[in-house]
Order: sequence, then structure tokens, then C-alpha cells
Amino acid sequence: MARKFGVFAFLLVLAACGGDTSPSADGGNETADAPQSASPAPPPGHGATAYTGAGIWDGTGSAVQAGRALLVRDGRIEGIVGEIPAGAEVVDLAGGIVTPGFINAHGHVSGLWAGEDVTDPADRVRGDLALYARYGITTVLSLGGIPDSGFAIRDAQHVPTLAHARVYVAGEVVAGDTPAEASRIAQANIGKGVDWMKIRVDDNLGTAEKMPWAAVHAAMSAAKAANIPVATHIYYMEDAARLLEMGTGLIAHSVRDRDVTDPFVQMVLDAGICYVPTLVREVSTFVYAERPAWFDDPFFLEAANRREIDRVSQPAFRASVAASPIAAGYRKALVQAQDNLRILIGSGVPIAFGTDSGPAGRFPGYFEHLEFGLMAAAGLTPREILLSATSVAAGCLSLDDVGTLEPGKWADFIVFAEDPLQDIAAARTIRQVYIAGNAIR
Repeated sequence: MARKFGVFAFLLVLAACGGDTSPSADGGNETADAPQSASPAPPPGHGATAYTGAGIWDGTGSAVQAGRALLVRDGRIEGIVGEIPAGAEVVDLAGGIVTPGFINAHGHVSGLWAGEDVTDPADRVRGDLALYARYGITTVLSLGGIPDSGFAIRDAQHVPTLAHARVYVAGEVVAGDTPAEASRIAQANIGKGVDWMKIRVDDNLGTAEKMPWAAVHAAMSAAKAANIPVATHIYYMEDAARLLEMGTGLIAHSVRDRDVTDPFVQMVLDAGICYVPTLVREVSTFVYAERPAWFDDPFFLEAANRREIDRVSQPAFRASVAASPIAAGYRKALVQAQDNLRILIGSGVPIAFGTDSGPAGRFPGYFEHLEFGLMAAAGLTPREILLSATSVAAGCLSLDDVGTLEPGKWADFIVFAEDPLQDIAAARTIRQVYIAGNAIR
């Protein structure tokens, strides 16, 4: 624009002085501006990154795609392509397999697991989320216990610069003794902008009073009026059935008192909701009576909280676990939970992956891999387990931008050295974790 303005001014000066311009030999004007060439368009791959060299499983249940690349731009997936567009940055993943990041439909993010030198509450929450991400858990529904700073972290996570696991929140667990108290807690959660409401209906193996049904109804009514889905903590099949009738949106633990019946299974199917087994939750209640074998697992130790290892390793703590009748009861409950998981998945009930990790003694990230093993022991195939932790969990939580490697979704994915679709234990061979296309591990 500056050059054009200078030529135009020069012509005005010539005109004012009475001069003329001589035509050139080809009839043109010697002082006329030369035509300006347009800036070349950037190549189609400019600003994109193509991840190549690994088989890609997109989380939809289709087969692994070989010889293709995962194309990412601005933190989101553009596609799985056979030809890399010119101008794209290329990252060679050097073999292995890519899957979507894992989704935990029942965790707890509290800041408990951050380093001792981290004092800011928001940074402690981010520390928990970074720990989850290190083990391939790229999205967590925190069903209770998150500090208020977690809400702002959730609100700020829809950006291409994200460097920790995504989090969705349920606020305070609703467990009031009266309708008024339950309603008060529910309304406080609604005011904070929760994604889910969590209601606890359990007597801890007969050692506590269950939440009265009138109080449950009050909380459920408040959530329904605010259009907020409800996740329910249960133990007994009868309670789960009643909560299905009341409109629960997620059964957040296994039925552990008896075999689920055909009418109950049909109720779950008719309700169109999902079931979260949380098998490793039972393990956490009794495993510390002795030193767990996985305390020697390098995959565990690479990011384990040493302070918590020391706490659960104290002789007095181990003795209390060994002597606890509640721990013995939950050991039996684990067997029942696995039996029911076989029945439910065989009947077509959608199983959303979840662990109840995050409270004391339940190591975030690593406990998810223990859950995989427990699901396999219950008879689920590696593909069923991985679907549960990706697209099924996303669908159960109504998350439409994670869970599969499809165009438009966030580029949250894991790179494995070995194929977890063949052996779920290979899920521990994580080489890289990406969130919004950013390398986390």
C-alpha cells in the first residue's frame, strides 16, 4: 500500500507541473504501477501436526488403522489420513499403537496427591490432574471432594494449550439426614455450576445409617429441576432399583450384595443409563493388610506418592486393616461385583470405566490400570475394556468432544509400545500421552 501511494503522489506532481508521461514501446505507461502479485497461499497442512508411524485405534470399535497419520490442528483432530498435507509438521511415533485417552467416569480430584512443596489449592488440583494424565487418564469426572478452585480449572480447560487431564465436577456429595439438608446441599452444588450431582445411598456394610428416602427424593428433585444428571453411590441391588425408578443418571458403583436379576438388568437397559463397576475400590479396603506386590512395580513407582506409600505401610495401619471386619466384607464384595459385571456386560448394559480413585490409599492413575486387570479377570476382553474407558465412558457422561479420535474432537491420545487391544496388560507400556496435542509424558 505504501508503494502505490508514492507512485500516485508522483503522478500528481507531474500533472501539476504540466509534464506528461511518455508511452512505452508496448503502448503502456512507463510510470504506471506494476501489477502486484498476491501473497502465496500457505500449504494446506500449515499449522497442522501429523502423527505417523503407529497403528491407530480410534475408539469406535473399528479395526486398528495402519499406514495412516493422525492429523491435529489447534488441539483438535482433523482426521486420520493416508496422505500428509504439504506443510504439516511430522511427528514419527516409531511403532506401537495409538488409542484415545482414557476417561474415568468415577474419580475424585482433591489436591491430595500433589507434591508437598505445592501450597496453592488450584495448583494442587492441577497436580492431581497431571498425575492422572501421566498414566493415560485424560478426563476425570470428580464425584465429590474437589476444592472450589476446581470449578475455574474446569471452565478454563477448553483450550489448545491444556497440559493436564480434563475434569468435570459434582461438588459436595449429597448425604443429608433430612430433606431440608439434602436440598440445601443440592442447591449449593447447583449454584456452583456442577456438571453432575452425587448422592450416597449406603450403610457401609451395616455400620452407618443410609440416607433417608425422603432426603434422596429432595435431592433428586432439585437436580431434575436444574437439569443436572445424578450419579448414585449404591451397594444393594434393591437400592439401585429404587434409584432407577427415581431417575438416576448413573449407577456409580457395583451392586455387591447379590447376583443381579433379570428384571433388574432390564430396568437398567430400559433406563438407558450406564453402570460403573469401580472394582479396585473394594481392593483398596483390604489390600494394605500386607505389602501389595505392586509397590515394587516400576510403572507404579515412577510417579507414586511416597508419603502415601509410607502411611499405608505403617505396621499399625496394616494391623488395623487385617483386623477389620469391614475390610473382610469388601473382599467378598469384590467377588460379587465381578460376577455381576459378567452378567451385565453379557446382557448389553453399557459399562463406563471408573475406579473411585483419589481418596487416601487409592493412587490416581495407577489404580486405573489395576481396574483394567480386575475387569479382565471378570471376563471382559481387552477391546471391551478399552471401549469402556473411551467411547462408552464419553457417551455415558454426555461428553461429545473426547473419547474417540474423530474429526473435531480434542486430540487426547496415548501412544503404547505394545498393543493393549491384544493384551490389556500392554496398557502399561505407555510411551507418550497427549492432551489437546500437547505432550504430557
